[in-house]
Order: sequence, then structure tokens, then C-alpha cells
Amino acid sequence: MPVPFFDIHYNLDETARRGLLLRWARVLEHGSFVNGPEVRELEAALKALLGTRHALGCSNGSDALVLCLRALDVGPGDEVVVPAFSFFATAGAVARVGATPVFADVDPNTFCLDAKSAAARVTPRTKAVIPVHLYGRAAELPVLRAAVDQAAGRRIAVIEDAAQAIGAAHPAYVVGAFGEAAAWSCFPTKNLGAPGDAGFVTTDDANRAERMRRLREHGGDRQYHHEEVGYNFRMDSLQAAGLLQQLPRLLEFNAARREGAAHYARLFREAGLESAAGGPITPPDVNPGHVVHQYVIRARERDRLRAFLAERKIGSAVYYPVGLHQQPCFAPIGGRPASLPHTERACAEVLALPIHPGVTRAQREETVGAIAACYAAAAKR
Repeated sequence: MPVPFFDIHYNLDETARRGLLLRWARVLEHGSFVNGPEVRELEAALKALLGTRHALGCSNGSDALVLCLRALDVGPGDEVVVPAFSFFATAGAVARVGATPVFADVDPNTFCLDAKSAAARVTPRTKAVIPVHLYGRAAELPVLRAAVDQAAGRRIAVIEDAAQAIGAAHPAYVVGAFGEAAAWSCFPTKNLGAPGDAGFVTTDDANRAERMRRLREHGGDRQYHHEEVGYNFRMDSLQAAGLLQQLPRLLEFNAARREGAAHYARLFREAGLESAAGGPITPPDVNPGHVVHQYVIRARERDRLRAFLAERKIGSAVYYPVGLHQQPCFAPIGGRPASLPHTERACAEVLALPIHPGVTRAQREETVGAIAACYAAAAKR
């Protein structure tokens, strides 16, 4: 049976489509297509959901990172420590404001920024650190902050890259409110996805929120008056309306992802595929606060397994095949091979399996059955 990696229609059934069209009809009626009333309604709903004092809608998650950096006066001459194992925007945003990304390694179990590696890369020029709540798992931010502050002998700003983590939780802090600011993505494939491109920022600091609000509007809070050079990072009202339509089901969808992850883990155990039992697969450690944006395993002979699954029309993806420190655009500042061993090992081993809430139990069983068949065939070679 085919198992698509992602199906955009899983949360757009007939009822959801009708609701979305009604919301869009209201936007067409009032005609405020950019930063309209739906954006303000969404911002209020996000504050309530996440437990932050301020939330501001913007154009996308990449631009959200730029807003956070600018609000902290990060710019030319500054360094920002980032994980080398992440989506490009984590480092790209730093370069966009004229600062230098400094690449650190990740924890091999969580894939989140390793505190010791980050602290080792702190210099007098370090202005901030950007931990990523990768794959929907909340990073260990209290440990990270203590390590980088001690290494610097001063306070280092923390910008949370929460693009993949809406609804994630940690017992020691509120995700999106621990750092000075946080950036979120609502790309269509995210747990809370818009019918287009969108994102938002959160912070508990009123002055910082007001500055980000100005920056998204060309640096001014009054039309044709600009306190600084900003950007056109506004959110479309149609995207906000789409997010408002999906938001009431976010907790349900996140719970379905966790249920799917638990089912995968049981299937791997029953099939004897777990590395703990000598098998070729290392499933992710999914804790209660994990929202499982991606279900990412480590796999022996990953590329051969992926090709085997593709032949059977079972979707998979690699997040990420190349570390940021080895991207051509960062060649002048990147690391040499083997300089970040956990990142480079992850790039060679990780494989994301279908996990969106539309994946059925039968499809997960089909997926694990195919993985078992792949390794059984290899054992006979």
C-alpha cells in the first residue's frame, strides 16, 4: 500500500474547507488583506495558547528569526552560535543581518544544540545563541544558558528557533518565552500550517515586541514615518484566517503525532529492529512534551533503505543531508570535515518517516514491515 510522506489534505476535510472558505469570505468583505483583523485575532490566540505576553504575526519563519536578531541589535561584527544540524534559515538569518554564524555540534540523542559545544565557541564577539527545538522536541535551554553565560562571563541572548515546535512543552520553562525572543514557522507542512507562507514571533518583553512590530512595517509605527530601516514582513489576512481555522485542532493533531510515534516504537521493538536489541534502527526518544513534527530514526545504510522504501511507494525524507558548516555559501567560515562529528554522523544516518496525523496504523505497519524486509534482504546477500 502506498504511504505518502505528507498529505496536505489530512486536516482539510469537507468541514474544514467550508470553515476556511467562510473565513476567507469575511476577508474579502472587509478588504483588509494585510495585517487585518484576523492577524490581531490570531496573535491573541497564540499568546493564550503558548503562555507568552506578546505574539506578532509575520511573513514566515525565516523572517521571524531576522526580526528577533534585529530586536536584539545583532549586526555586523557580532557572532551568533547556531547548531550546524538545522534548517538553513537558522544560520541564514544571522548572515542576513550582517553577523557571523558560528557552528556548534548537536547532542547525538536529541539532535538539539549541545551546551558544551556551544560554550566552547563563545568569544568576546558572541552576541547571541540560537538553539533549535528540532523536530518538535524542546531543547534543554536552562543547561545551555548556564553554559554559554559561564563561558562568556556575561549574559548571552537566547533566541529560540521554535519553527518546528508549536505546542511543545518542557518541565522547566515555557517554550517561546525562555529566551529573549522566539521565532516560529507556519509553513503548510508544520504542525500548525497556513494555506501559504506565514510565521510569528513571541517575547515577554514589551519594548522588544514593539520594536519587532515596527521592524515588520518598514521600521515605523506611523505611515510614512520611519524610526529605522525595517522590512516588509507583514502577515496576509488570508493566511491568518487559515491558521485560525486550524488552531482549534492543534492539540488533537499533536496528540495524534505522539500516538503515531508510540506505535512506531512498538512496531520496531516487536520486529527486533531496535539498535538496543542489536537491530539496525535507532528510534527517536519521544518525551511527553515532544510534538513530533518529524519522526526521525537513525538507520544503518540509510540511503539504501530509503531507495527500498521508495520502490514500494513509501515516503521518507532526510532532514538534513548536509551540515550548515559544510554549505558552500559558508565555506569561508565553515568547519573542516570531522570538525562536528555528531552533526556529520546525523547527516549520514537520519531518516524521517511518515508521521502526520493522516497516517493510519495500517500505513505505519506497512512502513515498518518494509524496513524489516529491507534489512532481511540485506542479511541474505
